[in-house]
Amino acid sequence: MNTILHLGLGSFHRAHQAVYVHQLRQQGDTRWSITGGNLRPDMLDTIAALQAQNGRYTLETVTPQGERSYTVIESIQRVIPYQDDLAPLIAAGADPTTRIISFTVTEAGYYLDAKNRLDWATFPDLRADLEAVKAGQAGHTIYGGLVSILRARMKANAGAVTLMNCDNLRHNGERSRGGLLQFIDALGDAALKAWVQENTRSPNAMVDRITPRPTPDVAERVKATTGWDDKAAVMGESFIQWVIEDNFIAGRPEWEKAGVEMVNSVQAHEEAKIRLLNATHSCIAWAGTLAGYLYIHEGTLDPEIRKMAYDYVTDDAIPVLLPCPINLERYRDVVLDRFGNPAIADTNQRVAMDAFSKIPGMIAPTIRDKLARGGSFDSVAMLPALFLAYLQRWHKGQIPYTYQDQAMDPALAHAICDAADPVAAYAADATLWGEMASRPELVTALRKACSKVEAFVASRNKG
Repeated sequence: MNTILHLGLGSFHRAHQAVYVHQLRQQGDTRWSITGGNLRPDMLDTIAALQAQNGRYTLETVTPQGERSYTVIESIQRVIPYQDDLAPLIAAGADPTTRIISFTVTEAGYYLDAKNRLDWATFPDLRADLEAVKAGQAGHTIYGGLVSILRARMKANAGAVTLMNCDNLRHNGERSRGGLLQFIDALGDAALKAWVQENTRSPNAMVDRITPRPTPDVAERVKATTGWDDKAAVMGESFIQWVIEDNFIAGRPEWEKAGVEMVNSVQAHEEAKIRLLNATHSCIAWAGTLAGYLYIHEGTLDPEIRKMAYDYVTDDAIPVLLPCPINLERYRDVVLDRFGNPAIADTNQRVAMDAFSKIPGMIAPTIRDKLARGGSFDSVAMLPALFLAYLQRWHKGQIPYTYQDQAMDPALAHAICDAADPVAAYAADATLWGEMASRPELVTALRKACSKVEAFVASRNKG
């Protein structure tokens, strides 16, 4: 039996990666299973429920037409409860039968700046984690956690292992590997660095399935349909996709038999997804919040907001991605159909989060590419303009939910909103814009877009 140790037993993992492994097991290939746990004390109720259910849970999927299906997923064969020293998780990672260590992390959780350097200055938890690992304690960031596991694996002579991302970070394998090696450099552990370079691989991958945070009605529907009072039920859209570079050092499941695309390079898929899906998702979440909506589908079905998203993709994102092996117009239309699915009930709160890492990662590259071509970028400029209007509402305490942003410095964000010229202050933020910060073309485009956003907001708040 071969094991995939997954770090981060959240909804997305259970609606995506675990499903593919389950499908292989259902086909009779039981050579691989998942062991899962968390690096931080998150989702303790879900972890406890999964442990009580021996890793089994129900996945509800729903089509854009509202058809629901239910599957009991059985690929997670072992659930590791959280403990602060991570001893059981480290032991699992150091077991020779563990051939892949996978993880799902938010973009901000990699702590990388625009030049892919670890941003020690911005993130005190990263500095604290380094000190903890230096002191011989377990690390709780992705890097500290991996170091704790890989040190134990090296000491046990347990053999090579693949480190596999299952998240939305662009070039996720190579960038997370770079961050890990920088963390090891900061530790001064030359032996571990040499071992990691020799005994691990980090394939890039692109993942896709809209997976909202489960609400109580998911479990209610599961119970009504199946009779099972499932405390760890999860829900996602019917669409699913996974593209992985075939770069594994210690074997892998035959995922291609379950519909995974194993490729030499994931770049075209990755760019299409990040720019046409992820950036569009954020556009709709920010605009929808400004218009008074709670859900993504409400904004997507609003003709004015849908046009903002459509124009961004059509005018600016698609032209800079051509030539491309993917039919980008069709991809755009499928994405908007998916976002308009009311049965998903995905919240603006979930999708709007982490803009201070999403703008540099998902939106600024299109502006940079348009600038390089000397073209206008009025349609893509609407996205950061929407977020500035959103940020100004947050500044006044007028967002109807808690805004979460791991990469945001709240003092800096408030200072942008308090500035005599908020647009200029926003355009000057190097965290968001890198080398484009304060460029006259950026400032001009943002001013024009902000005027349009002001008119849009004013039209929604008449009376």
